[in-house]
Amino acid sequence: MTPVVLSVKISLMRIGLHVSIAGKIYESLDRARALGCNTMQIFSRNPRGWQAQALDAADVKEFRRLKSEYDIAPVAVHIPYIINLASPDAKLYARSVDSYVEDIKRADRLGAECFVTHLGSHVGTGEAAGMRRFSEALNEIIKRADPKAMILLETTAGSGDQLGYEFKQIRSIIDGVKKKDKIGVCLDTAHVFAAGYDLRTAAGLDKMLKSFDRELGLDRLKVIHFNDSLSEFGSRVDRHQHIGKGKIGLAALKRVINHPKLKGAAFIMETPKITEKDDKMNMAAAKRMIS
Repeated sequence: MTPVVLSVKISLMRIGLHVSIAGKIYESLDRARALGCNTMQIFSRNPRGWQAQALDAADVKEFRRLKSEYDIAPVAVHIPYIINLASPDAKLYARSVDSYVEDIKRADRLGAECFVTHLGSHVGTGEAAGMRRFSEALNEIIKRADPKAMILLETTAGSGDQLGYEFKQIRSIIDGVKKKDKIGVCLDTAHVFAAGYDLRTAAGLDKMLKSFDRELGLDRLKVIHFNDSLSEFGSRVDRHQHIGKGKIGLAALKRVINHPKLKGAAFIMETPKITEKDDKMNMAAAKRMIS
């Protein structure tokens, strides 16, 4: 398998959070720094609507300046929820591809290294058809956008008609992509746990990593969404929980963040934000685990 290399070299442990872009987009970097992050994830716009306000040139310049000054890298931009590259509906599919092209161009303008991509839903057409549709979409997107940011396919919990709850599904999508060097993977701990990969024991974690390496190659793993799970093992329900307070548990997550095979990945939390204290609490919990 051809190695996939990010433009940023991770020479120290990178831990961060998904942070808000309220106000000016570059203020997200100030928030991340104040929380002790040296990596982060954002939406570049409202994730629940099609319309996106153009990025201001001065704001982009300040974003890139602060990103460099604060040494926050990699920055991951997550695609909007409304995009479905596996949709059988021709209009939604075309709109999703167009929106994706514009969104990844926004990520490139910001200097983001990663573009995290959920795998969408086949909407009853079957997994094989959905995966083919997704690969076709990525080929068109890469041809049109020629992105600098690496596209990271995110593992899912597998609820409903979701794709990506098994590593072999992600491999099938990558197999259909012509420019495979543009593709990496984002592993979500809550998602894989809910999908049936048992992280609660050392043996279970090793089994999951062996499966990942066999199907995808650990060299493709660039970002880990480091979340505990409110949902039960194998439930296929996507519900995140604070670090150490869910069904995966503190001891298991500690093994994940310290696993030698995962040292090259950035750990980004998408934990609940019920109060202003939650992000600080989860950052502190994650950092206490590091040994």
